[in-house]
Order: sequence, then structure tokens, then C-alpha cells
Amino acid sequence: MSRKRVAVLISGRGSNMAALIEAAKDNSYPAEIVLVLSNKADAGGLVTARDNDIATEVVDHTPFGKDRAAFDAAMQSKLETHRIDLVCLAGFMRLLSPGFVALWQNRMLNIHPALLPAFKGLDTHRRAIEAGAKIHGATVHFVEPEMDAGPIIMQGAVAVRPNDTEAALSARVLAVEHRIYPAALKLVAEDRVRVVDNRCLIDGVPVPDTATLRPFP
Repeated sequence: MSRKRVAVLISGRGSNMAALIEAAKDNSYPAEIVLVLSNKADAGGLVTARDNDIATEVVDHTPFGKDRAAFDAAMQSKLETHRIDLVCLAGFMRLLSPGFVALWQNRMLNIHPALLPAFKGLDTHRRAIEAGAKIHGATVHFVEPEMDAGPIIMQGAVAVRPNDTEAALSARVLAVEHRIYPAALKLVAEDRVRVVDNRCLIDGVPVPDTATLRPFP
């Protein structure tokens, strides 16, 4: 089996990156994490990657100022050098240019700590509690130029408890993220995901609507 070569883009500790690395240790997993790329030289996830004998690269965004396209071009050069097939964003805190996203259309995944399209952006757990949401969770999706948009590959839900704190809800959602991101990458690496009319089909079947999700225990 030819395993897909995956790069993970991070800006911090990279806990989802670590979950992907762990999944890829199984030789039957259809993808291998061959590169971790960060825009910050002090990102904690780089240490994790090196401890697992994974190549690391840093492209500092600060010298590029507001020139997102030039920054993305520098990243693209690194990805090409490492012959990357798929890209996974894992806490990568930079907006990507439309040109870069187009190069990786339906080959770049992101995970967001909410059940998209609800609660795009930051502070999702606090906003879910304040909104009185009963169900919250995480979403793996293909990346599009618009922030937190793109065809949904997989979602995982948790129940919002009556006296939940932001920290407690965040911890439960993070555990779901660590389950669904490797599972979603596996599907993509196995070429089982197609995008039709901006919606993902898994083995020809549409991804279930959010309303049908059952919370993880």
C-alpha cells in the first residue's frame, strides 16, 4: 500500500497533530506524517514532531508583513520539497491566501472546535454555553478561502451539560477532535471522499446532517 505523504501545519502545541502522528504509527494507516511546518519557531508541537523523528520546517510569517501570498509561497516551496500529498491544519493561526487554498483544493483539511456552520471563529466553547446550545462538538472539513468554511468530512458531538464551564466543555470536545481527525484523514487518504455540489460523499453517501449526530459519552 502506498501511503499518502502528509504535512501538518501548526502554530502551537499541536495536540491534534500528536493524535495524527499516533494514528499514523500503525503501518496499516493509509497516511504518514512526514512534515510538521510551523509559522513559529517556538511552537511546542515542533518538539513533539522531532521526538517522533518527523521532519520539521519553520516559515516565520513576520518578515512577510501583510503579504500573505508571499508567505504562502514560501510554505508551498517547503511542501513541494517534501513531496506532500495532503495537508492538515492543526491550530495553524494564519489566514491562507485564496491562491494557496486553490493549490490544495480538497487536499487540505482543518479541524474546528464547533459543529459548523455554527460558531465559526474563536471562543467557540464560551459562545456555545452563552447561546444555550444543547449539543456542541468538532468538525473536520476541507479548507476554502473563507474562514471555517468548506465541505464537511466528519463531525463529532458532545452534550453541553447544565453547569458546564468553558474549560470542561473544551476538554470534552478536544477528546472528540483527537478521535475524528485521524478518522477523517484516513477516509481522505483512502480516496473514499468525493466533493459533489460542495458536499462530501463518503463511499458515495452524504455526510450526515448535524441534527442527526449523537453525542459521544
